[in-house]
Amino acid sequence: MSSFCFRFRCCCCCCSSSSSFYIPSFHFPLLSTRLYSQSQFVISTVDVDNAVSSFNHMLCVNPPPPIIEFNKILGSLVKSKNNHYPTAISLFNQLELNRVTPDIVTFNIVINCYCHLGEINFAFSLLGKILKFGFQPNIVTLTTLIKGETRAALQMLRKIEGKLVNTDVVMYTAIIDMLSFMAFAWLVNSKQAFGLFHEMVLTNILPNVYTSNILVDALCKEGNVKQAKNMIAMMMKQGVVPDVVTYTSLMDGYCLVNQVNKAKHVFNILGKRKIKPDVHSYTIIINGLCKIKMVDEALNLFKEMHCEPNMVTYSSLIDGLCKSGRVSHAWELLDKMHDDRGQPVNIITYNSLLHALCKNHHVDKAIALVKKIKDQGIEPNMTTYNILIDGLCKEGRLRNAQGLFDEAVTLLSKMEDNGCIPDAVTYETIIRALFKNDENDKAEKLLREMIARGLL
Repeated sequence: MSSFCFRFRCCCCCCSSSSSFYIPSFHFPLLSTRLYSQSQFVISTVDVDNAVSSFNHMLCVNPPPPIIEFNKILGSLVKSKNNHYPTAISLFNQLELNRVTPDIVTFNIVINCYCHLGEINFAFSLLGKILKFGFQPNIVTLTTLIKGETRAALQMLRKIEGKLVNTDVVMYTAIIDMLSFMAFAWLVNSKQAFGLFHEMVLTNILPNVYTSNILVDALCKEGNVKQAKNMIAMMMKQGVVPDVVTYTSLMDGYCLVNQVNKAKHVFNILGKRKIKPDVHSYTIIINGLCKIKMVDEALNLFKEMHCEPNMVTYSSLIDGLCKSGRVSHAWELLDKMHDDRGQPVNIITYNSLLHALCKNHHVDKAIALVKKIKDQGIEPNMTTYNILIDGLCKEGRLRNAQGLFDEAVTLLSKMEDNGCIPDAVTYETIIRALFKNDENDKAEKLLREMIARGLL
């Protein structure tokens, strides 16, 4: 997967202000765009207190207002900027204690809350309550549960087809998306996602552009660009029009298999088909060009961008400039990124500069830069330490390298959660230098420690 693949994940909000229902919005995480969009009602911190107060006041009214009024408050809490899921659940419990009967919308809101909080068992337990109250789970109920737990979702899909509600494209797309994500993480086989896609077509549920984009993206990330192109051809045959996400995934696939010229060709197709490239489209091509050392062409494309570059765009260019030996130009771009555009600089960007400094025998400048970025509140990661340790070892400054290694090791206890743990590269760099300097005892000691940590 390339460094600029963006993943986002969220569950949908399931409340409507009336008794009608709408299909909830999703972020399909294998794609770098919002596939279903929905405006959000923002509730301030002060309004939360008012909302809770109003809810409690309505509970005291005899007879209580219609459930739709309670749902409006629960829905606004869930859609608020800070997503007050626990508050909404607490208020739902108050409904039950005060013998106010919820409806299917109320249950959908609370199921959504539990899914967001990772309490999947509680979410599924509400499915039983829905049936107990005599309601039928609807598309919103089941799609929300699907987003919460994929393995259970496949079993649920088999049980509900043709029984509780009719399955639709959104439900299938949600599960295909999750399966594709899990396949990328080596948790399941990607064939499951494609099997579900074919099953969907056989049951006369036509995939839409979102469904197709997920599978195109999955194929491209596996390096199977030819099959991805076949998928796009199938989309068009079924009347599904490819969009910027489709073509961006295809460009990414070509770059991953080092066919950047073909990716450029796809990029040029966008203009001919009157599809406006987005920041991800530009970034993929810029990164691809930098990888094959066509940095000048990447810079030209950067200047032609019709949208605001993001941190990944800048990081790709800075890395390309550093690796081509144009460090001063990389520094200029870093200043522009930070000062002119207000883009945050992260440790990945700084690591490119550190690597360039060490490669050019400016290890002291690299160490000074690390001190500077620490003062800015940016924490070095293991790659940072590996770069510095390698640079010091190559300069023959083994004692300094050993000191840095010890510093990296001391971070083990407090930074384990952030993954800043000495890795195999760290150990190998020091061990190689120790053997080279005939410090065999120290090298063998680190070798045993490396084995004990399971790094060898």
